[in-house]
Amino acid sequence: MDIRIEFGQRIKELRARSGMSQEHLAYRAGLDRSYISGVERGERNVSIINIEKIAAALQISVAYLFSGERFSPKQAYQPKDFIIPFKDRVQYTLDPDKKLLSFQVNGLASGKQDVEYMSSIVLGICSAYGKEELDVLVDHRGMVTSDGEPVVYSPEVAERAVQFQQELTAYSKKVIVLCNSEFMVEQLNHVAKSSGIYDKATHLFERDRDMVGRAYEMLDIHDHKFIRTDK
Repeated sequence: MDIRIEFGQRIKELRARSGMSQEHLAYRAGLDRSYISGVERGERNVSIINIEKIAAALQISVAYLFSGERFSPKQAYQPKDFIIPFKDRVQYTLDPDKKLLSFQVNGLASGKQDVEYMSSIVLGICSAYGKEELDVLVDHRGMVTSDGEPVVYSPEVAERAVQFQQELTAYSKKVIVLCNSEFMVEQLNHVAKSSGIYDKATHLFERDRDMVGRAYEMLDIHDHKFIRTDK
């Protein structure tokens, strides 16, 4: 296959899995929509500078663009992904002895309103504790579309997540996130750097049993109410 076509397909699948249109990706990368369209069709010899711009717009490293992880090019964040209300797809619990706050999100957050709902719950619990008193465990393995494929945050959700993590920083000693893909690890590393908590945040993606086992070990726990390896 022509490397230009292969690279274009890669850009299209990553854009689709983050719910971005060509227009939105072009805007974030500072490029013309027609240029992005040409890249995705394999008609452009993309410069190193523009590769870097596209990677930054997708909130990933340049190296990840050439990794082996692949997705469907189907556009995510469609109406059918939000049939079940967000509040019915979130679980959370607090272990007061371990001072461990955990939450699990299944499906997608549709935008600012859903992130605000999650933020109000988590920060409401955190407000009863002092600075850097809690550990936080987040399970994003179930962040999938109605077709069962992994997705990452939409740009709107990612931008709000930066603010949310900045607020969470005041209460958390460490934040561990179980991810659904290498793509999510890349995006959340970007979010953590932007929010200033990169040194506190660990984003994991590997074989399910190993990933959950590492999280348990880092948090000094042996079991969990709903964050397990039997997903």
